[in-house]
Order: sequence, then structure tokens, then C-alpha cells
Amino acid sequence: MLPWLILNWDTGHIIFMGVFYSAISAVGLGVTFVFLKSIFDYMKGGEHH
Repeated sequence: MLPWLILNWDTGHIIFMGVFYSAISAVGLGVTFVFLKSIFDYMKGGEHH
């Protein structure tokens, strides 16, 4: 069941979905940062270790 189809939101649902979406956002931001940094390093030359 999708989270927006739940008709009776209670405190447990709100806390769980808030923590869940916060964790997914943190992982997504981390992956995006690493991806953009690797592209920047590749364009710069990236010969050092």
C-alpha cells in the first residue's frame, strides 16, 4: 500500500514516514554529492591519488 493512500494518519505513521523520507533524502543527497564531485574531479584532470 502506498503511503498517501492511508486514510487514517496517526502519530506513528507520521513519525515513521518522516524518518523514512529523511533517511532516503540523506542517502540521495550523499549519492548526488559524490556523483557531482567525481564528475568535477574527472573534468579537472584527477591525476592525483
